[in-house]
Amino acid sequence: MTASGVAPGTLVVVMGVSGSGKSTVGVALAQRLGVPFADADDLHPPENVAKMSAGHPLDDDDRHPWLESVGAWLAAHPDGGVMSCSALRRRYRDQLRHHAPRVRFLLLDGPEEVIARRQADRPGHFMPASLLRSQLATLEPLQPDEDGIVIDVGQGVDQVVREYVDAAGL
Repeated sequence: MTASGVAPGTLVVVMGVSGSGKSTVGVALAQRLGVPFADADDLHPPENVAKMSAGHPLDDDDRHPWLESVGAWLAAHPDGGVMSCSALRRRYRDQLRHHAPRVRFLLLDGPEEVIARRQADRPGHFMPASLLRSQLATLEPLQPDEDGIVIDVGQGVDQVVREYVDAAGL
């Protein structure tokens, strides 16, 4: 156990659609667990950012090298870490697990209206609100064999973190 009482090697991907609060929750969770944090948005190649900024959703060919970078970051943090990453499809999560088999997932879920409101409060973000429906249509819920927990985003960040830590037994 670390000084924070967390088992060493705890890797968590905070996942969900754009605007669900992945980065905010991810930072708070990493602080709570005493591990590094990274935002997968920072690992997108410029071509992906340009495509999304123009209002076009990414396809699997666009996502593959990006997810490889995310998986490499997870693998490079065997002592633990938290990554915010949409990880919308099972195959994307499988790609991350290929790099870090012990990774756990925290799916931030909530009504489209709540998430759309949050997106509207983020001026200047490269992901336009117009892609929310596309992301919601792409989202594949966590499966029973995936190590993960779904938490409603309609509550405060501290409550989300507390709920995750308690449910995950950390």
